Parts: sequence; C-alpha cells; structure tokens
Amino acid sequence: VQLQASGGGLVQAGGSLRLSCAASGRTFSDLVLAWFRQAPGKEREFVAAISGSGRSTYYTDSVKGRFTISRDNAKNTVYLQMNSLKPEDTADYYCAIRNFTIVRFSYAYDYWGQGTLVTVSS
Repeated sequence: VQLQASGGGLVQAGGSLRLSCAASGRTFSDLVLAWFRQAPGKEREFVAAISGSGRSTYYTDSVKGRFTISRDNAKNTVYLQMNSLKPEDTADYYCAIRNFTIVRFSYAYDYWGQGTLVTVSS
C-alpha cells in the first residue's frame, strides 16, 4: 500500500486548509484511515480517523468542531478539512491505514504516508 499526502502549507490563525491522502495498492473501502500529526520536539499524536464505510469518525478533543475527516472511496482518497486553525496546530501531518476498527495508537497502523507540513502563523 502506498499513501501520498498533500495539501499542507502556511496559513494565518483562523484560516483553513484541506489535506488529502491518496492510497493505492489494495482495496481502499476495507480500511480505516487516520491522520496523525507531529510537532517539532513532540511525539506523534492522533488527530482523526474514519471507518472503511465512512459512517464512523473519531477525533481528538483538541480538534473537535474544527476539523472534519471524510473519504471518497471511488477516488481512494481521504481528506482532512481543517478550519479555525491555531498556531498549536502547526505540525507535520501524516495519513495512515489499518484494518478493522478505529484506534488512536500510532503503532496499530500498518502503512504511512510521508508528512505534509502545516504551519499556522499567529
């Protein structure tokens, strides 16, 4: 499985970005897709995840109400719409894949894309 993340950039606080992650190599609709992020000097943390069908989503508390994860199984792509961005959202954002259920532990994910950098200026 290969994952290609894109959409990062520099934005002012209060602005919006949409990240995309395109997957290839196996049946996409069977898989849980998640976004993680890692800020400089910090551990990688869970951001959001979505089930294979798209009916179930899960967010870390700090992004609830601001970020929305979605997927288009026809395009093998998962999205992360990020609104009301804050400087503390600055990080490298990674997409990841696993089978079966949504979990928030990075070690449970089998495949990872490269990071896409999001920088939020104050």
